[in-house]
Amino acid sequence: MDAATRILVVGGSPEPSSAETIRCAAAGCKAVVAVDRGLDALLAAGVSCDLFCGDADSVSEHGAELVRLCERDVSGNAAGAADAPRFEVVRYNPHKDDTDLGLALGEIACRWPGASLVGTCLSGGHPDHALAVLGRLSTWDGGVEVIEDGFVQRILKRGDAWELHGHTGARFTFVPLSLSATVSERKMRWNLDHKRVSLLSDLGVSNVVEAESASITCHEGIISAWVFER
Repeated sequence: MDAATRILVVGGSPEPSSAETIRCAAAGCKAVVAVDRGLDALLAAGVSCDLFCGDADSVSEHGAELVRLCERDVSGNAAGAADAPRFEVVRYNPHKDDTDLGLALGEIACRWPGASLVGTCLSGGHPDHALAVLGRLSTWDGGVEVIEDGFVQRILKRGDAWELHGHTGARFTFVPLSLSATVSERKMRWNLDHKRVSLLSDLGVSNVVEAESASITCHEGIISAWVFER
């Protein structure tokens, strides 16, 4: 992604990404946002958190204590250990009508309008959550990249293209997230030229990147695309 402002959002997946993947995702990002249990993944990876968003219902007790400590710091009450992590906290009522991720994305949009999103710890463990995450990410106005163990993902909208450098021989999949999408693929094992594909179609599943100059272009609609590391 080419946007100057990149914000990392670390989700609360019950199967978090590895520390190495989280550190890779954080590289070059202006700020790091933890979504509830995502704070635990950041702490384990040794990556600093700038903003915590959530109701603190899934973060560990250690993480919850850090959240409480940072809230007390802001309110001017007694602080904890001098070397404890410090970050801003936006805590939500557990009895809410939105997910922590949805509310966190709203917070990011207010603080960093026009930013590109980098995400990690968003995909593991709960397939229902993973599908809902796709729905949320598809509404983001800027670029979206997800970095997980074993794959890299992009959300592409009208006019977006993904040049697949360094992935020759890798498995590649795209799935439409809108009622229909028009897609072209080049330098793949199976290519498409302005092909109209319906919502959640499996036409784009399990292709193969055949050359360094391979690419996918979304001409209309919204798609999610993945490169799976070999």
